[in-house]
Amino acid sequence: MSNLCIIPARGGSKRIPRKNIKDFLGKPIIAYSIETALQSGLFDEVMVSTDDTEIAEIAQKFGAKVPFKRSNENADDFATTSAVLIEVLDEYKVNGKEFEYACCIYPTAPLIKTEKLKMGFEKLKDGHFNTVFPAVEFSYPVWRGLKKTTDEGFKMVWPENLNKRSQDLETVYHDAGQWYWINIESFKKDQKLFGDRTSCVVLEATEVQDIDTLVDWKLAELKYELL
Repeated sequence: MSNLCIIPARGGSKRIPRKNIKDFLGKPIIAYSIETALQSGLFDEVMVSTDDTEIAEIAQKFGAKVPFKRSNENADDFATTSAVLIEVLDEYKVNGKEFEYACCIYPTAPLIKTEKLKMGFEKLKDGHFNTVFPAVEFSYPVWRGLKKTTDEGFKMVWPENLNKRSQDLETVYHDAGQWYWINIESFKKDQKLFGDRTSCVVLEATEVQDIDTLVDWKLAELKYELL
C-alpha cells in the first residue's frame, strides 16, 4: 500500500495575490499543509503541484517534493482540482511511480488536524469508499434560505418551512474545502471527487474557514490561535 499527498498551488491567485505563500502567523500558509502531511506519517511522498518557481522553492524548503512543473493548461482560473490530480498521477506513472491512494490537501488549509486526516484515510479503506473529505454543518438552516426577486425584494426559497422549528429541519452539510482522500484506481475511471461511493468526516465550525478575502484570512488566524 502506498500513499501520495498532492498539494495543488498555482501562482496566479487573483482575490488574494500570492495567496498560497502569503505569511500566516509567521510562515507561508502552504507550510502548514506540507508540515501536517509530513507529520501525519500517512504518506510515502508529499509533493506540490505548481507552475510557480517561488512556490516550488518554498515548498521544497519546508520538505515537500516538486518533481515536475504543472502545465499551463492546468494553471489557469478554469482548471479543476480533478484535472490537476489526473495530471500529477499520469506524470508519476510516466516516471515509473504509482500509488494506491492519494490525498489532495489544499495549500490554504492551516486548520487541518492530523487525527481527522487519519480518520479520513481509515474510512476510505475500511468503508470501501472511493473518496472521503471533511464536511461541516451549515451554521443556519438552509431550508429557510432567501432569494432576491426581480423587484429587489426577497422571498423564501422553500416557503413551506416558514413556521417549522429549526430542530425539525434536516441537517445539511457542506464541503470544508481542506482535503480529499481518493482511491486512485476508482478516481481515474470517473475523475470525480464526489460520486456514488463518497463519505465525509464531520468537522466543527471552529476547524473550518474558507479563505477568499482578507477578512477570511484574519478569521482563519483567529481560529488557528483559538485551536
